Amino acid sequence: MINREEYLNQLIHFKDKQLIKIITGIRRCGKSTLFELYKEHLIYNGVEDSQIISLNFESAEFYDIKDFKALYHEVENRLVPDKMNYVFLDEVQMVPDFQRACDSLYILKNVDLYITGSNAGLLSGELATLLSGRYVEIKMLPLSFKEYISAAGESDLSRKYRDYLLNSSFPYTIELSNRKDILAYLDGIYTSIVLKDIVKRKKIADVAMLESVIRFMFDNIGNLCSATKIANTLKSGGKGASVHTVDNYLTALCESFVLYKVGRYDIKGKQLLQTQEKYYLADIGLRYYLLGTKPADMGHILENIVYLELLRRGYELYVGRQDNGEVDFIAINDGGTEYYQVALTVRDENTLSRELSPLDAIADHNPKYLLTLDDDPPTSHNGIKQLNALEWLLNK
Repeated sequence: MINREEYLNQLIHFKDKQLIKIITGIRRCGKSTLFELYKEHLIYNGVEDSQIISLNFESAEFYDIKDFKALYHEVENRLVPDKMNYVFLDEVQMVPDFQRACDSLYILKNVDLYITGSNAGLLSGELATLLSGRYVEIKMLPLSFKEYISAAGESDLSRKYRDYLLNSSFPYTIELSNRKDILAYLDGIYTSIVLKDIVKRKKIADVAMLESVIRFMFDNIGNLCSATKIANTLKSGGKGASVHTVDNYLTALCESFVLYKVGRYDIKGKQLLQTQEKYYLADIGLRYYLLGTKPADMGHILENIVYLELLRRGYELYVGRQDNGEVDFIAINDGGTEYYQVALTVRDENTLSRELSPLDAIADHNPKYLLTLDDDPPTSHNGIKQLNALEWLLNK
């Protein structure tokens, strides 16, 4: 198992605290494996096997648990009296009204509760109402480039980066020996997400139209989009879809953690903009699985990788508008604000000037970075730090 240290340390930090630990993320990003790593940590530190209760609702063993009452009683019957019990509920959203069982387990003094889910709906509606202020969400992604290198071995970084994009960042793909097996594995993930997490849950009748929207989004990583623009593009290609339908599909893709939406912020006017957003993909390997060898904008793909890394590092992210220019990311956390521009290469002087111009126009003195794949030493342009993106990804 790949040691997902960043996420594991969060679980260790919240151990025995009166909070439900909720791990969310796209299917097969490693949530169940994280549970196994954490259980090993518990046992190593003196917790007995009998104190660990695990239910995975994708397993046939628990198909008979049809409602929250059955779920609660299944766990209650396994509890060890007078000791802390560590309860793990994997893909718990598959049990109707699971929120009510979680609420009942939460109030037991000898239960430390951990749950996972592959849909953002896990934290909406009744659960949010019942447990407001009583849970912590750990947002999990597939492997970072640093994690991928630690598992696959560091040799030729440029080659490893290409493998990381093409063969996917889903952890299990590292165990697969050839492209055919990887594609079969990605097909299983994609089918599960589309059919189980979206079509079934949203009761979508026109699956072909949904897949048209997915293909459009996978082919427009990092481009400004709106439901209206997508609907018009599909209509011009002979596929009629209402703006409302497209918007619902985009919401479902974001709720299933396939896509991440980033809003725009006017840096000079200091306000959020209401029109058009950018979307980024949880795993670039899914793009290559679905679209094959269709040419890709490699600059936007690098932008996607940087977006996910900033997300991992705990930033709140916006696309910045600066006069007539654009800053790829405004990154905000407790430590302040940083600005990031991403480009495949800036060896051409005109390209360099174009990428630097929006950063130069920002009046404040917050850190500004230009990330590229150029294999050059770190450089400063009037205080803007130019760094190699792969080294930046590895040097957290």
